[in-house]
Order: sequence, then C-alpha cells, then structure tokens
Amino acid sequence: MRSEQELMDELKEMYPQYPSKEFKSSTEKLLRMKARDLEKKRKIIRFTTIISSGVFVSIFIFCLLILEREGINHTFGQSAQTLSKPLVYIYHTHNRESYFPELDAQKEKMTAVSETKNVTLVGKRLSKALNDMQINAIHDNTDIFGVLEKYNKHYPEAYTFSGYYLKKALEENESIQMVFDIHRDSSSRSDSTIEINGKSYAKIQFIVSEISIHYEQNKQFAVQLHEQLEQRYPGLSRGVIEKGERTANTYNQDIHENSLLLNIGGVENSLEETYRTADILAEVINDTLKKSK
Repeated sequence: MRSEQELMDELKEMYPQYPSKEFKSSTEKLLRMKARDLEKKRKIIRFTTIISSGVFVSIFIFCLLILEREGINHTFGQSAQTLSKPLVYIYHTHNRESYFPELDAQKEKMTAVSETKNVTLVGKRLSKALNDMQINAIHDNTDIFGVLEKYNKHYPEAYTFSGYYLKKALEENESIQMVFDIHRDSSSRSDSTIEINGKSYAKIQFIVSEISIHYEQNKQFAVQLHEQLEQRYPGLSRGVIEKGERTANTYNQDIHENSLLLNIGGVENSLEETYRTADILAEVINDTLKKSK
C-alpha cells in the first residue's frame, strides 16, 4: 500500500499548481493588508516586506552605494534660517514632468517633459508660500531623471533614488511632519482645471498607496487635506485615489506616516494655474499644522 506522502506526490504530478498572476497579486495584497493590522508586531511586518520585495531591496542597496560613493548632485531649497525647524518636505520623483503650454521644442511637446520648466517649479512655489507663512519647508529639487540617465537606470527605479534622499532628510530633520511628492498627470484640461472667481486653477489629486505599511495614516491625512480644500474651494480637489497593484512600489509612503503623492494639474495646464493651486494648498497645510498643535 502506498504511503500518504506517496499519494500526495502522485497528486502533485497529476495536478501541477500554476497560480495565475492575478491570484498571486491578490494574495500578496491580502497578506500585506493583514500585516498592517498587526501594527504592534512591526518586526513581522518588516520581515514580510523584505522577503516579498527582495529584488527591490537589492536595487535600493545598490543605489545607496552609488550615491554615497560618487555624490550625486543634490540640492535643497532651504528656507530662511530665522524660521523654526522644518515641518514639511517637498520633492519630485518624476521631476521633469511638465506642461504643454510651457514647452517650445517639438520633442518636449511630444513627451511633456522638460529639464527646466517642470513640476519642480510647482514644488518651489509651494515651498515659498509656506515659508512666507513662517512654515519651514524643505524643497528637494534633485534631478532624479538626470540621475537615472547617468547610471543607465530605468524609470520605475526613480522611487528608489528619491526615497533615498527622503530618508536622509528625515534622519537629519526629525521635526518634519508632512511629506509631499509632487507630480502632474496626463488628464485632459477639462478634467484637470477649475475656474474660481474668474481665474483658472489646476486641480489637485491625492494618491495613496494601499500596500504601504502606513496606508491608514496616509489615507486619513489625504482625506483631511481633501476635505479642507473642499470647504475652502469646492471642486479644486479631484479626491483621494488609492493604488495598490504595483507591489514593488509604495510611492515611498512606507517611509513616513503623513506622506502623499500629489498630482497638481494635467499636461494641458499652465504653470501659472499650478502656482495658484500651490498657494491654496499652502493655506490648507498651514491650517492643518495649526490644528495639530
């Protein structure tokens, strides 16, 4: 008579298991959500994250070694020294994303990217508006796209590099309470623009990673900002969008509890329209910080 193990081996040979990508993706997503619920058991969560993203970690370590060894061009737009400790960190993983009305060269218009006229200027405007309110904000204008080109890295690896600088900034500035990665999306002008009191504004959209270990906190933070915008300027916010299918990418939101990806405008907006929105966002951030005291 065959043993139980022999029967199991025979069954495995008869019915080999080839789970679909969808099954594996949904299973991993479910496991991550379960892990988040066990917030007190952070060691287990970290272990699971490391195991499930081994390739990502390897790339990250490799990038750290490169950056430390060769010293990538990395600049901060620091606020005035008279301000208190930094409370806000602004950066741009896809720093060359731009807006059609600002571009001249045909090549730029085809891809909507620019080395000079891009979302970095929106972050600079937000930083200035905050500093004018006596809120110390660090604006990181590192050319992440240039770093990728220099080391022949792929576009999806941009988050690895921007995450490296974010971690460094948080280590050096424990006072930081909010983190914003500013992008623009590819939506049409009709979807990305609103008129308020006779002036056009670029709409803003909040993106939250479902697979971040800080998912709940980040979502709560996004909803709070969205609702405050709705109270001040109804329709300016396009709401909170949750994304979680790309398991190797949390948009760096697992690095800080109040970390968000922002889309400010679409490809058909002008910088002037994004600046107006940045000024309003600064007002909302100011209100949020006051409430947190």
